[in-house]
Amino acid sequence: MQQAKQILNASVLWRALMAVCLWFSHQWQRSGVIQWFVHPPLWDQAVSESSIFFRLWSWLRNLLCRLYRFLHLEKLFAGSVFLQVWVWCALPVVLAPVLPTMAVLGLAAIGYASLLLNLVHDQKRPLAYSPINRYVILYAAIYLAATFFSVNRSASLKPGLLTVAFILFAVVLYNSVTGRRQLDTLIVLMVLAGTAVAFYGILQYIFRWGYQSAAWVDSDMFSGIEFRVPSTLENPNMLGQYLLLTIPMGGACLLGAKTWGKRVFYLCCCGIMALCMILTFSRGAWLALLFAGAIFVLFLNPRLILLAPFALIALYFVLPETVITRFTSIGDLTDNSTSYRVYIWMGVLAMLKDYWLCGIGPGDAAFNMVYPAYSYSSIDAPHSHNLFLQIVCDAGICALVVFFLLLFHYFRMLCAAISREKDWQSRLFQIAFGSGVCGFLVQAMTDYSFYNYRVMFLFWAYLAVGALSARRSQLPEGRLWV
Repeated sequence: MQQAKQILNASVLWRALMAVCLWFSHQWQRSGVIQWFVHPPLWDQAVSESSIFFRLWSWLRNLLCRLYRFLHLEKLFAGSVFLQVWVWCALPVVLAPVLPTMAVLGLAAIGYASLLLNLVHDQKRPLAYSPINRYVILYAAIYLAATFFSVNRSASLKPGLLTVAFILFAVVLYNSVTGRRQLDTLIVLMVLAGTAVAFYGILQYIFRWGYQSAAWVDSDMFSGIEFRVPSTLENPNMLGQYLLLTIPMGGACLLGAKTWGKRVFYLCCCGIMALCMILTFSRGAWLALLFAGAIFVLFLNPRLILLAPFALIALYFVLPETVITRFTSIGDLTDNSTSYRVYIWMGVLAMLKDYWLCGIGPGDAAFNMVYPAYSYSSIDAPHSHNLFLQIVCDAGICALVVFFLLLFHYFRMLCAAISREKDWQSRLFQIAFGSGVCGFLVQAMTDYSFYNYRVMFLFWAYLAVGALSARRSQLPEGRLWV
């Protein structure tokens, strides 16, 4: 490593590029817009005790506490495992990739109940607040309203309520973590779960396990691709979305490891997940992973971005020809998969000219009740194959605006934390959770990421853990069991 640094420092071109990068870095840091972005106002960092929500919650909590004491439940639940809210909230997050959707909902419901029991059992325990909480709650409220005003209310009821329950779990998960050890353990468990899912996917590829759909690949254009790995997520594109969230976490654990044993272990985890990502043959996921990696490197050390062209050239000589051909076909309209999506987007945009304000309601049934009248070339589709378009389809333009506001405050919160963070491990986690969401949103432009409810659940949980990482340094060391 030292020899490589000496060789680079001896290069006039390299030193000139470094000088240019440092100049841009200083201009960027002194920019008024950047300073405004990384220094959010105080009202965005705390909830006012005079707000309607706070007063309503205080009144309801006092009522529940009185009922709890009146029934003498404090003796019944003293030392109960149901008071271990971190456990009940961590379980659905870690096991979501391998459990059925309704089992995840059941575990999430126990997490809801456990947090409520904690808040009533210990009246002094505060309700933790994150800058994104108000937008999470508002987004869930809009989605709930869209469910009841759907063009097919009976069919939208189940997917709508399931979506609202998974969205609001982000607030519950955020309140379940009270110490740094709990946060770090949860992140490690999420990485291990991602590695296990990826390893199973690799075994699928080797032994050809699992279902393969003819719609997953254009056999005429990509005859060399015979199998795309879905693992436990039932679809290779959804698996790619999941890995986009877990790979940056694995990278943060790798760079933050303090012993060689841990470094080797996390390097193996990242390698397994990256190999599985390749075997999904999901072009959108590959492109998103490169984008997430660029964001990760940019925040870690901007000067390393100069090595990106050399890394891409190296990948060209290392990756198999089938992977290179698949990747370079991005945007090729002769590919059935690409043209299929373009025609769907055209039909959805035509539909939204009439339904842009309130949407048509969540769920496949509501979508298929309206979309066929606007479809191009009589193409059938269960959804719009674009997360942002589908949000408007489900709940209207207001939902999309709130979703963008949520993302804005999420990235602002993380950038503000990164700009002031002194702890190396906390900074790594903050960068990882920022780059992971960036990559997820890139692939979301070509797929409806929330079509798989477990992936949707993990996205909202990921936002909550990312918000926790923004204040990791302020968390007490704590214990796993409280």
